Amino acid sequence: MDAYSPAEILAHRLVRANGPLYRQAAEHMRASITGGRLRVGAELPAEAELAAGFGISLITVRHALRELEAEGLIRKRAAKAAIVAADTPRLPVARTMNSLEDAIAATRGARLDISSYRKQRSAEAAAAFGLDAAAALHCLRGRLWSDEQPISQISIFFPPHVGARLTREDFDDVVVFRSVERRLGLRLGGARITVSAELADAALARALDYEAGRPVLVSRILYCTGDGAPVELTIARSRADRYRLTYDFR
Repeated sequence: MDAYSPAEILAHRLVRANGPLYRQAAEHMRASITGGRLRVGAELPAEAELAAGFGISLITVRHALRELEAEGLIRKRAAKAAIVAADTPRLPVARTMNSLEDAIAATRGARLDISSYRKQRSAEAAAAFGLDAAAALHCLRGRLWSDEQPISQISIFFPPHVGARLTREDFDDVVVFRSVERRLGLRLGGARITVSAELADAALARALDYEAGRPVLVSRILYCTGDGAPVELTIARSRADRYRLTYDFR
């Protein structure tokens, strides 16, 4: 028998007492790939075969396969078995955010595709600016791309006295606050970052070439001038498999 046959995967029965079944299945397949038993280009067994071999449900198998796909180890194909795409997991894009300089460096090699710049209401943004919830705010929307893949959906809100002085053509820099500084002669003094997690809905999944129900990292960055006046609120919803934040405490 070929030592690298996918049949090896089917011979491993999982035990619930050892932890979440999807995680066990993913780890067993991951070890087979990174250990060289399943080589790049090899086809994985069909989902039903994997389920039978592991003694788990199809839903659990699909959860495990999503984990491997997020790591770049496998590539799923419509109406065909998944294939091994790499022998080492892909690490998410790391963003170190300890200063405005870090915010600039984090966009190196990325591009921002703008979809719209128009007024809309946002209770969250209005509260951040100390305004009434019914206030109409200028909002820039777009997607951040890295390595030819959309990784973040971006919504950037401005208070009325800032947004009214900007046009879509003013945003000529992937670092939007840098465009604002140049256009309006402002000097940002700092930012406050809030991070949370959500699950991608169908619309966000389509925008990010992702899967509905998968986790997304939501970062809310409120930029202020040196005297503390808020001038921009950036809300970024990013694929959790392609994005992570790093903080250094001193």
